[in-house]
Amino acid sequence: MATPPDSELFLGLDVGTQATKGLVIDLAARSVVARASAPHAMVAGLAPGAAEQEPATWWDAVRAVVARLVAAVDPARLAGIGVSGQQHGFVPLDAAGEVIRPAKLWCDTSTADEAEELSRLWGRRVPAGFTASKVLWMMRREPERFARLATILLPHEWVNLRLTGRMSAEHGDASGTGYFDPVERTWRADELAALDARLPEALPPLLAPGEPAGRVTPAAARELGLPAGVMVAPGGGDNMLSAIGSGATRPGVVVVSLGTSGTVFTYSPRPVVDPEGLIAPFCDSTGGWLPLLCTMNVTGVTEEVRAAFGMQAEGGLEHLTRLAAEVPPGCDGLLFLPYLVGERVPDLPRATGTLLGLRPGLLRPAHLFRAALEGTSQNLAWGTDRLRALGIEITSVRLVGGAARNPLWRQILADCLATPVTPLAEPESAALGAALQAAWSAERQDAPTLTADEIAAPFVRPEAPPQEPSPERTALYRALAERFRAEAERTRERG
Repeated sequence: MATPPDSELFLGLDVGTQATKGLVIDLAARSVVARASAPHAMVAGLAPGAAEQEPATWWDAVRAVVARLVAAVDPARLAGIGVSGQQHGFVPLDAAGEVIRPAKLWCDTSTADEAEELSRLWGRRVPAGFTASKVLWMMRREPERFARLATILLPHEWVNLRLTGRMSAEHGDASGTGYFDPVERTWRADELAALDARLPEALPPLLAPGEPAGRVTPAAARELGLPAGVMVAPGGGDNMLSAIGSGATRPGVVVVSLGTSGTVFTYSPRPVVDPEGLIAPFCDSTGGWLPLLCTMNVTGVTEEVRAAFGMQAEGGLEHLTRLAAEVPPGCDGLLFLPYLVGERVPDLPRATGTLLGLRPGLLRPAHLFRAALEGTSQNLAWGTDRLRALGIEITSVRLVGGAARNPLWRQILADCLATPVTPLAEPESAALGAALQAAWSAERQDAPTLTADEIAAPFVRPEAPPQEPSPERTALYRALAERFRAEAERTRERG
């Protein structure tokens, strides 16, 4: 059936760590009609543990992506824009709205001391990756810059500001700052005020779920080639928008995302609070909650192996995968603790990667690549066991992210999780989720009882049948998990 010429289009952007990715959906046709991406550069030459980007690089990438998307569709049909952004980044603005310094990112572990200080002060675990530790770091380490601080924004909030001219926040991304109460859905202003009396005034106003952040300003429209006045949805953190794009908008849907970081999350109609603080008690971006496990080392580990053997060119990943598939499960005793940039779960912000069980012949590409796949999967399985311990039932998972299409990784993950794994057809679930949230925000203006799940469900489709775990390999990996976790605990003891 032909798509009506006046059917509504919605644009979704995912401003990630390595790139900005965008797509356009046709709501009536239930399909993606355009997609584009543009890479980001990190700030080079920083001390170990530091990870920063200039926000201007995000906007440059947004302009490049939107230009390609607009060229592929009729911009007059655009009814809304949604923005997903990497969580936890600290974008400090002065009183004129100008960026004071490069944004410290989610993977920046240079604030570990500040995170420990806040954890003691506030009586709950504050990971080094969360925004709160970065704010205290700036207060302690850069007092002259801190004196200029007028507004604290997260990456997606800063992009929304560039689009709409308005500052705002939403519950999902806010719940990853460390100074937001995810149960009561309010800022912990008193805790921030105890650090510095100015900080509560630096927080943007909170939007209700599905409440638009504003409309595209004439200035932004000229820069991006968009019609002025297009509605901009509240947006959210990449995990929250990925949840929408993968259908984790109702209970029972568990999603594993394989990207620079690894996440496991599910929708919950009520808060899920981990007394040990390992599972983040996030809000989602639809009005529910999103208990979430995050590990910091996934595709970065496999990319290091590719680079070590000069296999970054096209076809290199497939070649390494074929080689690794010939190595038996358990990697002939080679164990890779994949903590190249520290780790959040387990809480090892100062850890480094470790290879154990080295013997002659095991430093070859096949073994190292399989060890990277097994190590990252074991770490995800460790965190997933924590989710199960909190009462979250996991009988099957949906798989998203750039690495979701690697068949060997899917099988190893299914075996380590002892759970069927189904790859989704749309790997860019955060960009899709941003577009779907925009559609939900627009449609609910006339249909206030419409749920995000009703909007998302037609777009969430499997790419292939579930990858089933093998009982024999699952038993093998369960035994190896004891060794993996014991070695990780020894890493903790060594400090």
